[in-house]
Amino acid sequence: MDNNTPNSRTARRQQAEAEQKSSRKQKKSPKKKKGIIKTLFKTVVIIGLLFLLAGGGLFAYYVSTAPKLDESLLKDPLSSEILDDNDKVVYSPGTEKRKYVAYADIPKTMEDAILATEDSRFYKHHGIDLWRLGGAVLANIKSGFGSQGASTLTQQVIKNSFFTNEKTLKRKAQEAWLAFKLEQDYTKEEIFEMYFNKVLMSGNKYGFGTGADYFFGKELKDLELPETAMLAGMPQSPNAYNPFKHPERAQKRRDIVLRLMNQHEKISKDEMESAKSVPVTAALLPEEKREKPADLKAQAYIDMVMNELQEAGYDDILKDGVTIKTALNSDAQLAVEKALADPSNFESDTIQAGMTVVDTKTGEIVAVGGGRDYKLFNYNFATDQKRQPGSSIKPILDYGPAIEYLNWSTGQTIVDEKTKGIKANNVDGRYKGAITMREALYNSRNVPAIKAFEEVGSKDAANFAQGLGLPVKKLVQSDAIGGAENEFSTTQMAGAFAAFGNEGIYTKPHTIKKIILRDGKTEINLSPDPVSAMKDSTAYMITDILRDVLTESNGTGALANIRGLDLAGKTGTTNYSSDFKKNNNINSESVPDAWFTGYTTDYTISVWGGHQKPNDPIVGFRGGRDMPKVLFRQVMSELSSGQKPKQFKQPKSVEEATIVAGSQPLKLANSSTPSYLKRDELFVRGTLPEKTYVAPEPEEEVNELEAPTDLSAEYDADNKEIELKWDHNEPDDFDGDVTFAVSVSIDGGGSQPLTETGDNSYTMGNVEPGHTYTFSVVAKADTLVSSPASTTLMIQATEEEPVEEEPAEDEDSDQNDQDNGQDDGNTDENNNDNGNNSGNNNNVNNNGSNNGSNNGNNNDTNNNGNNSNNNNGSDGNNSGDNGNNDNEGDSGDVSSNSGNSSNSNTASSQKPSATKPNNPDVSEE
Repeated sequence: MDNNTPNSRTARRQQAEAEQKSSRKQKKSPKKKKGIIKTLFKTVVIIGLLFLLAGGGLFAYYVSTAPKLDESLLKDPLSSEILDDNDKVVYSPGTEKRKYVAYADIPKTMEDAILATEDSRFYKHHGIDLWRLGGAVLANIKSGFGSQGASTLTQQVIKNSFFTNEKTLKRKAQEAWLAFKLEQDYTKEEIFEMYFNKVLMSGNKYGFGTGADYFFGKELKDLELPETAMLAGMPQSPNAYNPFKHPERAQKRRDIVLRLMNQHEKISKDEMESAKSVPVTAALLPEEKREKPADLKAQAYIDMVMNELQEAGYDDILKDGVTIKTALNSDAQLAVEKALADPSNFESDTIQAGMTVVDTKTGEIVAVGGGRDYKLFNYNFATDQKRQPGSSIKPILDYGPAIEYLNWSTGQTIVDEKTKGIKANNVDGRYKGAITMREALYNSRNVPAIKAFEEVGSKDAANFAQGLGLPVKKLVQSDAIGGAENEFSTTQMAGAFAAFGNEGIYTKPHTIKKIILRDGKTEINLSPDPVSAMKDSTAYMITDILRDVLTESNGTGALANIRGLDLAGKTGTTNYSSDFKKNNNINSESVPDAWFTGYTTDYTISVWGGHQKPNDPIVGFRGGRDMPKVLFRQVMSELSSGQKPKQFKQPKSVEEATIVAGSQPLKLANSSTPSYLKRDELFVRGTLPEKTYVAPEPEEEVNELEAPTDLSAEYDADNKEIELKWDHNEPDDFDGDVTFAVSVSIDGGGSQPLTETGDNSYTMGNVEPGHTYTFSVVAKADTLVSSPASTTLMIQATEEEPVEEEPAEDEDSDQNDQDNGQDDGNTDENNNDNGNNSGNNNNVNNNGSNNGSNNGNNNDTNNNGNNSNNNNGSDGNNSGDNGNNDNEGDSGDVSSNSGNSSNSNTASSQKPSATKPNNPDVSEE
């Protein structure tokens, strides 16, 4: 017997019962597990049924609130209205005549192209394509609701007739239900006909029949395969694929349609490849034959409204009977169109201009100049044209960031000198030494601009520009003077400069304030939010310098100035490489682009001038390089007429102090500082220099520098020259070089620098009789500057019958030159095509006459009807990196001390100059 077996019957029974209980427990475990799975399954099913019931209930609710099928809405889009800022209707899309085409007249190839692109299973589904819907659902789960649509052509008809473009569950449910109902009430052919005639093609053009006539001037039956495919691809984004404006985009879209047609076996591969080889522009109507809207105002502005709708995803909302409220100022728009329509503002019939006017405070675009004789939906020179900005970029990439990130003051010392590692020269081939940041910017010197850019660093410079809405790509050294690959439109430049006039607050330029849906209550606000792009100190300090661009005698924007207005602005000009000029026989004064962007506290205007093809040059100044400044002044004058904008207000974050110009580090001036070294400059509060000026101890060898002696001036009537001579006693035991700064004042006007020379003589050419010339000569050696010697020469003129000639105009210019060399002084252009001089010339107008011409900075002085123009220097960039050159003004360096000696001479001219009428475009300042 087993030792573990109990001996008694009772014990054995108890053991058996225990084993039986244990066995029952082991058998119950899997049954419990099976029960849990069953319970979970039931729960999931119940939850699913609940969701299904809830979804069905929600769907039923959506269906019950869906609009009823209205045949009138199915066949014709509703008219929308675009309003100006006074709620006046300026345009009504949808009211134009539409060409309705019956299904029987639709070519089979046209139908094949549309269905291959939009709904290849159109004849197989009943309004909703479940197969296509499944793929879209998976895409939406992966990328988010609304990432991919599955709309059939039937659903598109419903959406285009009854709904907006919003991507909501309610709209999708109602759209699907109505699509199903539409399929029950109408045949496939009738539904296709609705789509064919309802779809938006571009702007206010609806239906493929209208598109064929508008873009090709053809009937549908006469279209070739490439043309058919182009039209079939347009409804996805009508304005983006408009071949008149965006031929490259239109061609890519057309080729996609051709590929889909081949994929669905509608055309052969050979037919596809043959059609792809045809340029999309080959059959387009030439511009002179395109439809011209009758008496339609603000066409360029309407074009921008359409583009904004597209960018916001509302490009097809115009068919819904909506109201679009814009910022269009009809008076401002009229002023822009008037300026662009005036042929006297342009040097030729082919030169173009683009202009954008924005509200400085809100960023709202109040007027747009799309070009001369602009037609709706054509190439818009205000938005579509993007070009290198030239020197107008300097406040944005160089000096603005230097103030923002480095706390530079407007008096920051920058040494204008030839520097290793900087492949750029100033256009005059000279360097001014230590100058203030203010002088560097309003004189548009190149080397200081590049130095500031290098100090800031390309990363911070890019961040600053991007904060102002400029989509800069990788920055290189040439970008500092506006001559690399980054290009911008007038709209982008106007938005960026407006932030300087709005205390550093940037708002993206926009035309649309809001969209009001056809219920009259629901509104869609499209106004972008303002953002802080820079400190108010940066904005004001840049603005204060840019005031000098217009008001300083050697500022480059004097021609844009308007008396009585607090204005700020910057010029810009680009240039060709020296090789390109040589190979294409382009003269030295011709350039591709000219810019001016300026602002008040109310409005900011950016103007570009040039040709659509960059290789076609601007050949002169009047109506060419000066044209943006003239257009700016004309439009800003009309905008500000009768209402004076507020002045730019200095914020508390900025303080003013008098510094010692050229000191490094900066020092504050005191009573012992010579007056010619004092400059009133702006600082970010809390960053004033700690040290003040201490007069240098005189050196033993040289205690002072004597003034020049025996200064004389003689007039050569035959050559119209004045020859200056002088003597000078150099200090004993002085090994350095002594140079002489020569300047002139004409008829009591401001002193203008002529030259700095190491010789004891100087000859001034192009002298006009009938004026009084006062010359000043200052000796300079290292840091020493003598008192000036001066002499006066009056040249009398005998009366002679005047000979009338065309007025000539001299003005500062900004130029980019793609050359490591340097330009030959400063040149300008007169209307007689003569009188172009290298170097610094002094042109004098006698009683409105102006002989000779000179590119440079003009100082206009009125004296009893005599207008004297002293021209010296030009504003420009000369970059060897990529060949961009921006011309710059050169003011020289002359002491302001009073002279020690003076002589007075009088001469008589036997050959007085001919007189010319006063130039109406010369600034009053």
